[in-house]
Amino acid sequence: MNKFFSFEEMITPIIIKVLFWVGLAASVIFGLITIFTGIIEEEFLLIFSGLLTIVIGSLLVRVYCELLIIMFKIYETLKQIRDK
Repeated sequence: MNKFFSFEEMITPIIIKVLFWVGLAASVIFGLITIFTGIIEEEFLLIFSGLLTIVIGSLLVRVYCELLIIMFKIYETLKQIRDK
């Protein structure tokens, strides 16, 4: 608990992982809504854009979260170097 209050242990990487799952779910839900709207309106472009939203949206959420995690890993590595 002392590490938590002295900010020696970061909780943000855990939050980033949760945000990844929320972003992934949002991307899939929005893509499915777009696909079903395209089916109802018989619009091929909406169906295609829904599929793209699922694939590209999921990929972008993953890349963004990985970039954030990389910054924390760089911090941890620099901290280890400093402690040596």
